Amino acid sequence: MAEQRTIFVLHGPSLNLLGAREPSVYGTETLAQIDTQLGVLASARNARVVCRQSNREGELIDWIHEAGDEKRGAAGIVLNPGGYTHTSVALADALRAVAVPAVEVHLSNLFAREPYRHISITAAACVGFIAGFGPRAYDHGLRALLDWLDQGPHPKSV
Repeated sequence: MAEQRTIFVLHGPSLNLLGAREPSVYGTETLAQIDTQLGVLASARNARVVCRQSNREGELIDWIHEAGDEKRGAAGIVLNPGGYTHTSVALADALRAVAVPAVEVHLSNLFAREPYRHISITAAACVGFIAGFGPRAYDHGLRALLDWLDQGPHPKSV
């Protein structure tokens, strides 16, 4: 059996409030429920998830760097940058700086929302982008990343 892969799941600002925050936009499922479901999905694919949430950009960058560490790192990243999606050149640069593929996910369809949400600075540094499926966007992102890894080896395409 192949070695178990580790996938970092990084949740950005205000995602700790899922379940209570704007349920009409983000639903009623909590972050803990999403993380639990991701753990089940990962286990079925001989993977494990390390789920982390921060409201601080620098902490998210540190975790991306950690994912790229050959000894402590991860096979890939599922990232919901939250509001940093539209503003953080630093997160995009961190994603480009590590040799680890990332998939960006969003609960809501950014393109059906306010115009300022239509641009993702971070998506261009990822191998894929999934949005608009509520909490299942994370499931789809994890599955897509594991499928992409299974098809490897890949040069980092971003």
